[in-house]
Amino acid sequence: MLKLILFGGKGGVGKTTCASAAAVQLADAGMRTLLLSSDPAHSLSDCLEQEVGPEITPVDGVRGLWAVEISAEKLYLEFREEHGEEISRILETGTYLDAEDITGLLSLPIPGLDEVMGFKELVDLMEKEEYDLYVLDTAPTGHALRLLALPEVLDQWIRILARIRYKYQYVVSRLSGKQVREAADDFLFSMKRALKKVHALLRDPDRCEFVVVTAPEAMVIAETRRLTKALATFGIAVNHLIVNRVISSDHRDCLFCYERWQGQRGDLQEIEASFSAYTRFKILELPRQLRGVKMLRDLPCPPTLARRVPSAAR
Repeated sequence: MLKLILFGGKGGVGKTTCASAAAVQLADAGMRTLLLSSDPAHSLSDCLEQEVGPEITPVDGVRGLWAVEISAEKLYLEFREEHGEEISRILETGTYLDAEDITGLLSLPIPGLDEVMGFKELVDLMEKEEYDLYVLDTAPTGHALRLLALPEVLDQWIRILARIRYKYQYVVSRLSGKQVREAADDFLFSMKRALKKVHALLRDPDRCEFVVVTAPEAMVIAETRRLTKALATFGIAVNHLIVNRVISSDHRDCLFCYERWQGQRGDLQEIEASFSAYTRFKILELPRQLRGVKMLRDLPCPPTLARRVPSAAR
């Protein structure tokens, strides 16, 4: 049963708009939907024309839709505040670092940990089962790929801390004759468990799908190709490719529109050839910026995507 839909692509292709439109229409179809953004640019407020922040907020005019902007930096600071003592304990008992060294080390950001905490927040929300469907607007391609790769990196980090902790436990247990278990051990176990959940969720095609948003431009196509290859390497399901900002062939007497349409023809052919394995869905370029629930309802979304949600909820 599909539970998580991620939208991603190169910055500026309209992934936030596509994610918001899908969330609005799925909520209209009867799904209790939570729309989330992990993009540091945080464009949900502009797209929905209402204030959206780090607290879950009902979306005005859409029954069954809520929105939240995940602040990865805020979650990381909360994580460090909550678990700093456990990490300090591991380093204190398993290394030759003194208290000053440990404090200095922990004051430094752990690369990628804030982003992982953002995804962990999503998994924690899903565990509460308060919503039928979760729609995530990811950051632009490079940032999103780092996020998707980070569980593996953080897993290695935890393994090193666990080995340090094991050596300490071994010595203490041999001297005292009993097993030692402290809060630091529970911390490592909980982190390992959280990472395992993230890994399992992303690689379950029945529960998770990544919708790639692109546009008929050479640079965008090249980045889309890199994104789809990386997602395949990570084992993350991709079924749909949204081609946004397509110029209509009905250019009539507009010379500017005709020239743009001519310029896109080759790029569209390349998209058809390069991404034939996916269900491709085109969205025409609009004459004005798309904002607000009413316009999001009118934006066409892939019908096959809607068919993947539980039929009982529709």
